[in-house]
Amino acid sequence: MGGHDGAMNAAVIDLNADLGEGLGIWQLTDDAGLLDVVTSANVACGFHGGDPSIMGRVCAAAVERGVRIGAQVGYRDLHGFGRRFLDVAPAELTDDVLYQLGALDAFARVAGDRVRYLKPHGALYNAIVSHEAQAAAVVEAVRRYDATLPVLGLPGSAWLRLATEAGLTAVPEAFADRAYTSAGELVSRREPGAVLADPEQIAARSVGMVVDGRILAIDGTVVDVSPRSLCVHGDTPGAVGVAHRVRAALLGAGVTVVSFAA
Repeated sequence: MGGHDGAMNAAVIDLNADLGEGLGIWQLTDDAGLLDVVTSANVACGFHGGDPSIMGRVCAAAVERGVRIGAQVGYRDLHGFGRRFLDVAPAELTDDVLYQLGALDAFARVAGDRVRYLKPHGALYNAIVSHEAQAAAVVEAVRRYDATLPVLGLPGSAWLRLATEAGLTAVPEAFADRAYTSAGELVSRREPGAVLADPEQIAARSVGMVVDGRILAIDGTVVDVSPRSLCVHGDTPGAVGVAHRVRAALLGAGVTVVSFAA
């Protein structure tokens, strides 16, 4: 996707964040604070984080604010927070995704809405950039459950390609506070500089991605991006303040901030 093509459509962007990732008495994200900023909420479905009570609370709070609810599905790995690759058989992965989707949709419906989209989490998100079998397994789960659900993912990934081939709506996203490789992929969290912390730098990069369709990779090369959604992470220090700064910068650049999910 060329940067100039993306720039022509740059007047509109969605802001999404990962929410509900606590467990029991432990809280990881400031869900209420982030729900005041974002337009789409990626809600943990209990496999990498979250639990029924948290799912219910976040869905209710999202509906109150008019924020779209998305299912953030991951590997069955609470201890590793879904950030470790699991060699799950495709059929089992399809069932795991269906299980998570159905669980969150129940709480979304009780709150007065429904799940509006799906986004993979952590290691699953990264794996299905190139892991064809697992990407196809997640696509199959969405297709079976509700083929009208849009799916979020990395531009150029096997996941979005297979989703498009299956007739799903593929939504390309970019990350406000993550470093990129020259191939347009995310720098591993194990590498130095993978997660950015300076709010002004994050805001400036966000405007560049949305308005110009480009971002500087960690090695200084220019990478074309054409996001329809921008992810602001909720589990980094000062996340709510960073999210507010990003939104203010986008609005200041003339960008309309609205969810992609109908």
